[in-house]
Amino acid sequence: MLVDFDVLPDESRVWIYQANRSFSDDEIKELKSELDVFIENWTAHGKDLQSGYKIVYKRFIVIALNQNLNNATGCSIDASVHFIQGLEQKYNVDLMDKMNVSYKQGEFIAYKPLLEFKKMAKDRAISKNTIVFNNLVNNIAEFKENWEVPASESWHSRFLK
Repeated sequence: MLVDFDVLPDESRVWIYQANRSFSDDEIKELKSELDVFIENWTAHGKDLQSGYKIVYKRFIVIALNQNLNNATGCSIDASVHFIQGLEQKYNVDLMDKMNVSYKQGEFIAYKPLLEFKKMAKDRAISKNTIVFNNLVNNIAEFKENWEVPASESWHSRFLK
């Protein structure tokens, strides 16, 4: 059951998929249509899952699930992973690789492999004030408060001296 992301409760679970490139405006229109269909039909053991999504900065797909109504199950999570993998193939984009880091350079969103990000931190090309995206947040409340934060307030801080 598709609902507006912004009406879901703060404790709703989130999954964040970061793309290794920005989506074009045309791709975003297609993505929204595909996400609408997937989420409208997403179920767990035949029960509707109240879910919504956002596409942020033309680069992040954020899916949220109201677990107060129904929980995701192994099968429903597998279905969402297969859906995302299908998007990866269709749009020739990487959405599942967790070993990459996205961060802000001014208004631009940069995307680097973790090893390169570590080297940049060592070389002081990024600082504790660099805005990073903490894709490990678990729910909408954390997404609102702790997703887009200075590196010093995220797991990224372990690479900063």
